Amino acid sequence: MIFKSLRYIAFIAITLSLFSCDTKSTSSTNSSAFTNPESGAILKSGESLNLNLSFADGLVDSVQYFVDTLKIKTSKDTSAIALGTKNYPLGSRLITAKIFRKGVEEDATTNIVIVSAIKPISYRYKIIKTYPHSTSSYTEGLEYHDGFLYESAGDYGHSSLRKTTLDGKILQQVNLDKQYFGEGITMVGDKIIQLTYKEKVGFVYDKNTFKLLKTFPYNHANEGWGLTFDGETIYNTDGSNRIFMLDKNSYLPKDFIEVYDDKGPVTQLNELEWIDGKLFANIYQSELIAIINPKSGAVEGYINMMGLPHGKVEDADNDVLNGIAYDKAGNRIFVTGKKWDKLFQIEPIKN
Repeated sequence: MIFKSLRYIAFIAITLSLFSCDTKSTSSTNSSAFTNPESGAILKSGESLNLNLSFADGLVDSVQYFVDTLKIKTSKDTSAIALGTKNYPLGSRLITAKIFRKGVEEDATTNIVIVSAIKPISYRYKIIKTYPHSTSSYTEGLEYHDGFLYESAGDYGHSSLRKTTLDGKILQQVNLDKQYFGEGITMVGDKIIQLTYKEKVGFVYDKNTFKLLKTFPYNHANEGWGLTFDGETIYNTDGSNRIFMLDKNSYLPKDFIEVYDDKGPVTQLNELEWIDGKLFANIYQSELIAIINPKSGAVEGYINMMGLPHGKVEDADNDVLNGIAYDKAGNRIFVTGKKWDKLFQIEPIKN
């Protein structure tokens, strides 16, 4: 995908551009500006548009056009140029025109937001089986491996990593120090990786003994939320619409995708699971699970989990669906919520 290796540099520039109220050039003396597209124009991936500039005197030597940090065209006149969006990543793309005339350079900038061209498929669910779940677990991460559930529980003073049977029996547990709020987990080989919420640190445990092997810094995002692993890359959410791609050995970010549906950015991405080549993500404080293309960031479907028959949660504000685990061998999907008394095996069904 074009610009993939430049996303981090581009992201900084794009973010700054979003704070501008109007399309503008980079100097107060500039006499050139974009007339099309308007700043913040939304386009579906694959749509084309014309880039139009206005000039005070209409005379230029040349114009260089950039999308993010990559030059896409040089023009010797002031006529509009066509820009296709098919090969660009979803998200906000900064468009810059560098105008040269009589030895003087001036810049004009605008930005577009590319959203998914796919209308997400709507799913409901069928409950296949119901299991007990500990109401002491403020579920932040959930994994299924070798016949057991591995769960990260959050909340300061109550955070833990635990291994349980499907029937809810706790087989192993390690408690986090009260200064830490446990977040997402994933399994990488014989290691369990666990994030913390705001403490900027991650933990690496031995899968079999739960012995803490090492810690690692978590500095690429303000908060740690969800994790999953596809066998090569660790995927990580931070509550925004970005999903970071982490190196499986260093746990450092190597890229990210931005998640969009056909309406706009999809934020509050939380607990993650890798299922049949797709990313399944809980959307925090909602009843939805998003099914995301890990290459493009496009939401391909939503599973509406409304109505799961769990018991009453004392803290109604935190009665939240969160936790997705997948049994690849048995092709089973498990879901639960924070301090829910039940874990459900479900099957998504197209509406």
